[in-house]
Amino acid sequence: MPMYKVRSYHSGPVLAEQLPTCMYRLPSVHRRPSPAQEEVDPSLEALESRQEEILKRLYELKSAVDGLSKMIQTPDADLDVTNIIQTDECSPLTTSGADLDLMLGKDYGALKDIVINANPSLPPLSLLVLHSLLCERYKILSAVHTHSSVKSVPENLLKCFGEQIKKQPRHEYQLGFTLIWKDVPKPQMKFSIQTMCPIEGEGNIARFLFSLFGQKYNAVTSTLIDSWVDTTIFQLKEGSSKEKGAVLRSMNAALGKTPWLVGNELTVADVVAWCALQQTGSANAAPANVQKWMKSCENLAPFSSVKKLLK
Repeated sequence: MPMYKVRSYHSGPVLAEQLPTCMYRLPSVHRRPSPAQEEVDPSLEALESRQEEILKRLYELKSAVDGLSKMIQTPDADLDVTNIIQTDECSPLTTSGADLDLMLGKDYGALKDIVINANPSLPPLSLLVLHSLLCERYKILSAVHTHSSVKSVPENLLKCFGEQIKKQPRHEYQLGFTLIWKDVPKPQMKFSIQTMCPIEGEGNIARFLFSLFGQKYNAVTSTLIDSWVDTTIFQLKEGSSKEKGAVLRSMNAALGKTPWLVGNELTVADVVAWCALQQTGSANAAPANVQKWMKSCENLAPFSSVKKLLK
């Protein structure tokens, strides 16, 4: 028997769905307020607008870059680089010499020396041509030596810089140019003997030497020059007969538009290509435009003097 009775709190049956599922209820913090209650921060609006504008400009820039890359990579692109090359400002090689101190750095009390190691079994003719061209611009102290790794060197290679007359005092020269005939797999060059890593490969050394003329090119011309140098070294000089034929056809087409491989002035591409044709024996089988171009090269003394070394 209960001790006492308590009146029921609920009047009627208790339904299951009326039972609470939590201690107490709160309005949802995730509920989006009505448009009338929403407040927009002006600085946030400005930031969103700026972001959209930047994304739009980036998309337009990406589209422009994609378009340019397709034109450059496509052989039959509508981009006519001939006009760009012809308007490129570059001085002929016969103008006054450039400032070597500006290009190579100033070294008080010491002569700037370029030292090249090359194998006499495959002489780098382009470097000899460039040496002669540089001698027309600067006072160069030239020397040829033979390394102990080489047993014998042909007499014409020992005198590839010509007969060395009585030299002036060393400090009166602007540049030193030393060629060492050595048993190396590919030509090597050092400018600053103590601090500089060697530059390897005839094409790379030729680029460095030609840069001493101080000529300036735009991006398109520089790219075409580099392309011709690499094509000459890796395909015309070292490639298969099929690759050599393709290069000769490309050269013939280019020389049908301009007197030199890249535009209206001699570049390092012409020097390297002419020398490669001489060394590979492809000169006699070259097409008409290439033959005409080769004669233009040989009308210049540096080319004709180097050609004599091959006889």
